Amino acid sequence: MAKRKQWVIAPRAGRLAGADEREKQAIVAACETFIRDVLKPRFLPEIRPTEWNYVIDIRGSWAAGRYRFIQRYRSGMEHNRGEEFNAAFARIDRVGPDQFDIYWMRHTGKWWRLYAGKTLVEALRILETDGILHPV
Repeated sequence: MAKRKQWVIAPRAGRLAGADEREKQAIVAACETFIRDVLKPRFLPEIRPTEWNYVIDIRGSWAAGRYRFIQRYRSGMEHNRGEEFNAAFARIDRVGPDQFDIYWMRHTGKWWRLYAGKTLVEALRILETDGILHPV
């Protein structure tokens, strides 16, 4: 006897764990400190205008349980000189209490998970030491 096919509702994959406001603020503060004390001095000690796109800032953004690390670019090209745009290069997703997955933005524009289940301290240490997660 043939099995009958049946539709089922499956939960959405990749659902992030919600953080309360105090935990969210602690995560954002730690990441902003990391950007100020580690990323900017190491990867953007000064702004160097070029005839191409060049980095003018490194910043972060929290949204939907994720913290993205972003470079702000300015164009030096003749046809659009002065225009600015953002490009994310890494992100951490909160998946549980002090548990984070670390993602890298591939050249294809897709996020790629490199590490899973790390604490915030471990995640920031990995962002500091793993070259693939560094800003360009």
